[in-house]
Amino acid sequence: MSKGEQRDLFPGALEMMILQILRRGPLHGYALAQQIHQTSDGLLSVGEGSLYPALQRMLKAKWVNAEWGVSARNRRVRIFRITPAGRKQLETKASGFERMLKGITRVMRLAQL
Repeated sequence: MSKGEQRDLFPGALEMMILQILRRGPLHGYALAQQIHQTSDGLLSVGEGSLYPALQRMLKAKWVNAEWGVSARNRRVRIFRITPAGRKQLETKASGFERMLKGITRVMRLAQL
């Protein structure tokens, strides 16, 4: 997706995706961005300027915790893990997202008639 084609996600979407990916296991920031890109079949790209501030907000909210580790390429990285509070936040946000998506889908179907 080129910069001209990029669109802002709805508020909280990035955090929700990060938490969902971290449910599968701990990852460092670059790996999180790669997972979002790969899982979305290349439709979503998260830059450092969005990812790391989101992770900092999530650390402050105690939705994730982090520790220093070493990557597969033998580099020092900060590895993030979801916390119980993060799991609860994900459940709440995912439920709201599903309701919103249903509403949008209904409107889009009606608009096609």
